[in-house]
Amino acid sequence: MTASMDERPVVLDIKGLSKNFGGRLTASGYEGGLWAVRDFDLTVCEGELVGLIGPNGAGKTTVFNMINALIPVTSGQITFYGKNLVGLPPHAITQAGIGRTFQNIRLFPRLTVLDNVRIAYHPHAGYGLFHAMVQNGLFEQRERELTEKAQELLALFNLLDRQDEIASNLPYGEQRRVEIARALAAQPKLLLLDEPAAGMNPREVHGLMDLIHFIRDKFKLTIVLIEHQMRVVMGICEWITVMDFGQVIARGTADEVSNNPRVIEAYLGKAGRRV
Repeated sequence: MTASMDERPVVLDIKGLSKNFGGRLTASGYEGGLWAVRDFDLTVCEGELVGLIGPNGAGKTTVFNMINALIPVTSGQITFYGKNLVGLPPHAITQAGIGRTFQNIRLFPRLTVLDNVRIAYHPHAGYGLFHAMVQNGLFEQRERELTEKAQELLALFNLLDRQDEIASNLPYGEQRRVEIARALAAQPKLLLLDEPAAGMNPREVHGLMDLIHFIRDKFKLTIVLIEHQMRVVMGICEWITVMDFGQVIARGTADEVSNNPRVIEAYLGKAGRRV
């Protein structure tokens, strides 16, 4: 999965990424603590839809949290279109072009659906503090444009008729869609989806699979997806990386990883059957 294989540029390149919680750094390295992630590698090319899977506690979300700088990296390298991300603050990661959703929905629960999406557009508003304070013509024009953009995005997600509803009042599946819409409003080049199908019923899961393909193609995104529902991962991901106990144990296509003995054992034990 390198750019030389299909001549697409490398978007995300991770080498030797590790995270230790509670250890002590000595002259010879870290002593003690818990290695949540150790020597993790991942290369994602432009336009790919890549799955990151593994049992609970495998370290998947920790990887996402290090990419987004929500937790510091113990060691290793993360580059985005060749730019080093390690040491940058979270807002700089977002501004660089990486969007994110979370395992647990993180909407602004007391704001409307429309305002949840509008907020993500404001870094691209095109006016400064002065214009916001005096609320002059430029401010009003840009605010109208932001509202229109947010409404267009909500329409794509079939949520325009819910724009004035308080976000926490929506069904769980629709809240998930609002969260994805808000992530897209930040205009990312790389979208990280952390268990987007969590809590969804089978009909919603089917719609989510179609939606992920749709937004990848329409917005020309590269997507990395963490998901426990194998129907989603095996159905839409072109490449899959499997983690267990913080380390990569397999890579490949859906067929390759579902028939890999180490993957089967990680999920189901030695007596298990196919993933």
